[in-house]
Amino acid sequence: MKSLKNYLFLAFTFMAFSAYSQYTEVINSNRPGVSKSAFSVGTNVVQFEVGPYILNEKHQLQDTKDNSFGVDFAARYGLLWPQLEINVEGTFQSTKRTYSSGINEDKYSNFKTLTIGAKYLVYDPYKNAEEEKPDLYSWKANHSFKWNQLIPAVAVYAGANFDTKDNPFLEVNGGYVEGFSPKVMVATQNNFASGWVLVTNFILDRIGTDRSDFSFLITLTKSITDQWVLFGETQGISGDYYADNLFRFGGAYLWSRNFQLDTALTFNAKDTPSVFGVTLGASYRLDFHKDKEEDDGTSAKDELERRENKARGKNKNKRKKENLDVDFNDEN
Repeated sequence: MKSLKNYLFLAFTFMAFSAYSQYTEVINSNRPGVSKSAFSVGTNVVQFEVGPYILNEKHQLQDTKDNSFGVDFAARYGLLWPQLEINVEGTFQSTKRTYSSGINEDKYSNFKTLTIGAKYLVYDPYKNAEEEKPDLYSWKANHSFKWNQLIPAVAVYAGANFDTKDNPFLEVNGGYVEGFSPKVMVATQNNFASGWVLVTNFILDRIGTDRSDFSFLITLTKSITDQWVLFGETQGISGDYYADNLFRFGGAYLWSRNFQLDTALTFNAKDTPSVFGVTLGASYRLDFHKDKEEDDGTSAKDELERRENKARGKNKNKRKKENLDVDFNDEN
């Protein structure tokens, strides 16, 4: 176990990296919750996040029971600027529905979601975090509440859903939602002392369709050690076709600086339908990030170029003087 001083130093170093370039020395995953961080993965970082799951739903009024398994996935890439991330996200599910009579059952599979979009960090209150040095002699000073921690980082997201034709998961009013539809989101993030992080998302999805809805997510995570983190999350969904309040609890384990494992439970508090799900997931990144080196003009290459330029200048002045001497002698 690392000493407290080393842990505090690493924690504040992580905050400085996160604030200045979005890139962090260890993987920064949106899992195991469903909410999205305000920060990107970092420039030239390719990250994959995947989570197989099982889901049981029972609808009391319709007398149906759905047993499903599926996988949610995401591919994220930090492009051009530290604040920008492009991503592809989706969920593929296979469901077996049985009826109370036990005579009939339906089986179907398709994408529940498939979305491509971009996220941009518009405000970062931690950009000057490197100016706040940790007090290595005071645990209380480093863990005490600071009012400026209430100011969150803010990111905006815009994307497009692609819904396939005759998708059984998107049936509504005797028809189906299909084609492209917009999705927008505002994400905020607060990094508190002692390893607490609060993330909120406000989402408008499938805008302009019969399955349009508004949802919000609130996720609270707590670092237990350098490798373990626990989280709790609530998700509210409001729409004409479907509304729910979901709760998730779980944790994640940092296997290495580029690899994370996670698990989560999902449930709700109603019976139209009741929901219970278990997810096992993983996140992995390909790290091609390189910090830009500041050029202060003191490198060996810079010094060599200065000497070469100086020598060329001297030779040029020497040749000019010789030409003047020749012209003077010719005139006389």
